[in-house]
Parts: sequence; C-alpha cells; structure tokens
Amino acid sequence: MKILMFGWEFPPHITGGLGTACYGLTHSLADEGAEIIFVVPKAFGDEDQSAVRLMGASDIEIDATDPDTIEFWKRVTYLEIGSNLIPYVTPEAFRRIVEEQQQQQSTEEQVMKAKFDFSGGYGADLLAEVSRYALIASGLACKQSFDVIHAHDWPTYPAGIAAAAVSGKPLIVHVHATEFDRSGTNINKEVYDIERRGMEAADRVIAVSNYTRNTVIEKYGIAPEKVVTVHNGIAAATDFSGSQKRHLKEKVVTFLGRLTLQKGPEYFVEAAHLLLQYNDNVRFVMAGSGDMLPKLVRQVARLGIGTRFHFTGFLGEQEVQQLFAMSDVFVMPSVSEPFGLVPLEAIRANVPVVISRQSGVSEVLDHVLKVDFWDVNALADAIHGLLSYDSLVNEFKKHGKKEVNELNWDNAAREVMTVYQDVVAVSQLT
Repeated sequence: MKILMFGWEFPPHITGGLGTACYGLTHSLADEGAEIIFVVPKAFGDEDQSAVRLMGASDIEIDATDPDTIEFWKRVTYLEIGSNLIPYVTPEAFRRIVEEQQQQQSTEEQVMKAKFDFSGGYGADLLAEVSRYALIASGLACKQSFDVIHAHDWPTYPAGIAAAAVSGKPLIVHVHATEFDRSGTNINKEVYDIERRGMEAADRVIAVSNYTRNTVIEKYGIAPEKVVTVHNGIAAATDFSGSQKRHLKEKVVTFLGRLTLQKGPEYFVEAAHLLLQYNDNVRFVMAGSGDMLPKLVRQVARLGIGTRFHFTGFLGEQEVQQLFAMSDVFVMPSVSEPFGLVPLEAIRANVPVVISRQSGVSEVLDHVLKVDFWDVNALADAIHGLLSYDSLVNEFKKHGKKEVNELNWDNAAREVMTVYQDVVAVSQLT
C-alpha cells in the first residue's frame, strides 16, 4: 500500500501535537508495510526519514504559464477568502497582520510565483501557503504513483482535494482538531468552510476521538457511516520518573500546554486560588506559551497567589520530563480537547492526572479524575484528593500505565490500514 500523505508539521519542527501524531502514526504504518510519501510545506533536512520519504513543497517550482496550473487556480478560487486564517492570535495582533497584508501582493500573485518559500508555520501568509500547497499537491499527484491520499488537518485538506481530483484516488482526511475546538462558538467561517469541504470531499473521515467524531457529524453535517474513530497513541519512551531530584518541600501541581482559550488555563488558575485558601503547602506550575499569557499573569497577580504560582514558558522534551519527575499532580482543564496526548505522558511518568470531561482522552482512561472544565470547585477538590490520599494515587499509578501502554501507535496504525483497504476496495468497484 502506497500513501501520498499531506501534513503541516513533522518533528523536530512542530508547533503542537499534530506533528507528534504524524510521526508516531507514520512509523507504525511503515511497520505495517505502508510506503509513505509525506509532503510538508517546508523540509529542513534534519527530519527522521527512516519511515517516510519526506518532500518539501518549498523545493518545488511552479510554471505559472502551464495550462494545467492556470486551470488549477480556476478550480480553487474558493480559497480567495478573508485573511483571518491564523489560529490563536489576539485581536490586536490580527489588526496588525491585516494592515501588513494590505500592503502585500495578492494571494494569486504569491501562489503563482515560480518559487515560494513556505514558513511551515501558521503566520500571516497562511492563506497563500495553503493555496500554494494545494497547487503543488495537484502537480505531485500527476507524477507520483500511490493508492490512497491522506490529509492531516485543515491546512492540508485543499491539497488532498486537489490531489484526488487529478488522480482519482480515494481521499482520507484526518481530523485532529476542528475550528470549534480552537475558537469555541466564535468560529472563523473561512476555516470552517475549508474543513467542511475537505470532509465532504473525502471518501472517509478519521476522527481522533468519539468526541471529535460527534462534532464532525453534528457541526459539519457529515454522514455518520463515513466517519470512523481512531484514537491517538503514544510512542514508547524512557521513563524519566524519579531521575530528577526534588528541591521543593511543597507539593507541585502542573499545567502543560498552549496558553490559549482551548486549553482552559484560566480555570487552572482559579482552582489554584481556591485550593491555596486551605492548603498553602502547594506550588502551581504553568508550562507553555500562548496569547493568553499576559492575561494569566494579571489573573495570578489579582488573586494574590504569585508567590505560589510559576510560569516557565515553552519547555523542550527533556525539560518536560524533568518537570513531570517533580510533579505530584498533572491537570488538563481543556475547554475542548479532540484527544490530548499530554495526560498520557504524565501517567507514563507516574504522575496522577485530572482531566476535563470535554476531552477525547477521557474516553480511553479510567484511572484518572474527570471534571467539567468550568467547575473550578470540583477541579480544586480533585487536585486536593490526589495530593491527600496516597492509596488513590497508588491505585492510579498501578493501573494507569497499563491503560497507556494499550494506547500505542501500532494499534492505531492497524486501524488506519483497515480504512485504507476499505476505501481502495470500494474505489476498485466503481
């Protein structure tokens, strides 16, 4: 089975969990016998290509006079949309970006250039990058031999659609998150439309959880029989727990993730304030970066808990493991979490976990405490329980690792291979 796969990130150059998931899945798919051409906007040259053949769209030139290229642009005019395609920016930053874009050349002029330097990120040129990426996908599909197209998350859906239109091969779109997860009720209509078109064009939609599957069906109007759930896995890794010496006498409660609306960091701060009113032998650590950082710093100051609250900024993998080794409780109070890999990492490091019920990972974990993200009293009580009752913690540690070990990428890859085989079989009949 040969797969033409489109992704926006690939380790070590990642912004969030998308790249990590693509890495784990592709390695296990290779073990299952899949041959994968993995296309990213920008290849840096230091990626692990032991399981994939990595292609960088930045390295591919375009002939703007070619009739097929001109015809392609006519087919993707729906990408001529508003410029608000940038996740996780503040209104102030967005206004600045729009002003800058008004002074730049049009999207069509950028996309049709012979050479285009992709950033591979989510910046001000994201619209042009998504369009150019789709154009390159159309060209690649004419030249490569493959059985299935697999597109990860919305920036790659237009590329998947273009490749399927040219090749006639079945298309699978993989939903790692939706606009409702990123933006709540204040969704970006342009991003939503791209997501919906990708899902409608796909032969099959893979959702990372039943939580996400329900969103795809209910919010995007996709037929239930077309949407399958394949839970994420977690790669095998060295257990660093106990390798870091503790220098604090207090208990340590940790939040790790992007400081954005989706992750619910403000609820973590409120719960910390409640808990510290009757237990001052605790320190709270918030690890990560994001547009909500200034607001959260002000919130901590307003509540008067600054001496017990620490912001670390973004942490690398080794620093994360060191933090877990020092932590007594990990908390993920996400407002909307399609899956959530960090709780699995915490459990693997022997850290008991509190997660929101509004997360996909809550479907597959039993030995954790689950609360509604908005219920800060319940969140504070759950943290207090794990800090106070050793028997509960020991029970969670004993059985939690077994649950996590069953959530591996090999199992996920076998399920994805079944999806590949199904869509190929159907396409051969039509």
